Amino acid sequence: MQEKSILLVEDNPDDELLTLRALKKNNIMNKVAIARDGQQALDYFFDATAHTRKAPTLVLLDLKLPIIDGLEVLRRLRSDPRTSMQPVVILTSSREEQDIVSGYRLGTNSYIRKPVDFDQFVEAIRQLGLYWLVLNEPVPMQKEPPK
Repeated sequence: MQEKSILLVEDNPDDELLTLRALKKNNIMNKVAIARDGQQALDYFFDATAHTRKAPTLVLLDLKLPIIDGLEVLRRLRSDPRTSMQPVVILTSSREEQDIVSGYRLGTNSYIRKPVDFDQFVEAIRQLGLYWLVLNEPVPMQKEPPK
């Protein structure tokens, strides 16, 4: 069975810590890689060493990021055949209707607003982890075409 990992794309240290605490509180012990801006998130998938790294099971993507914003990260992931089916959940505090619409137009799998209350946030992370890391059947790994 393949290891299921998470890429958390979050620039706010408090929200990063909150998310990690919520995962731990729910006994979600999957490996979590952190990208603190949009460029780091794209580098995770596309830089020179990315081909040796296994893609995460799930990307938790904030929208308000430095360097490259979350919607642009999502657009680039969806436009590349290597990452076009990568599960991406937007996890953000944005309540902008346009962000929701844009996220779904660009192909997010889900859009979750971060609850302000910690207990509600823990519950949201529990349900998210249960669905994406336990119940959801991931896309089978595609073999590279022969060169």
